[in-house]
Amino acid sequence: MPTYVRTDKCDGCKGQDKTACMYICPHDLMMLDKDGSQTGHAMKAWNQEPEQCWECYSCVKICPQNAIEVRHYADIVPMGASVQPMRGSDSILWTIKFRNGTMKRFKFPIRTTPEGSADPYGGKPKADMADLDRHDVMFTKSTHAGDRSQFVAS
Repeated sequence: MPTYVRTDKCDGCKGQDKTACMYICPHDLMMLDKDGSQTGHAMKAWNQEPEQCWECYSCVKICPQNAIEVRHYADIVPMGASVQPMRGSDSILWTIKFRNGTMKRFKFPIRTTPEGSADPYGGKPKADMADLDRHDVMFTKSTHAGDRSQFVAS
C-alpha cells in the first residue's frame, strides 16, 4: 500500500527547495506543494502517484518529522495496527503497535562499517576493458588473475 504524508506533522523540511522525501524516493513520487494549489496544504510534501509507490520505506525512514506513514495490507498489519520506523545516526528503531495496544520495538544498526569506508573493489584485480571483446570472459575458475591463459571457460 502507498505512503501518505500526515500534514499535521510535515513541515516541508523547513522550506527547502527539495524535501528529504523528494531526495530519497527512488521513483520520484514525493513532491512539495509550495503554495497549497495541489493539496490544499501549503509547504507540505505529498505522494503525487500513490499507486506507483514501491513501498520501499525510504521516505518513511528519512523524514525528520516522522510525518510519512504507509497504509499496510490488512493481512500484514490489520486495521488499528501500525509499523513505524525512526532513523537515528547509527540505527533504525522500528515500533510495532498491535491492534490490542501492545507495542514492541526493534533496533537494528544501519551499517556495519563507518560511512565512506567501504571499498567495493578492494582485493580485486583492475578491470581490463579489452576483455569486453573476448568471447570467453565468462569463466568459473582462475588459477591466477593476471594470467589470461589460465581461465577456464564455462
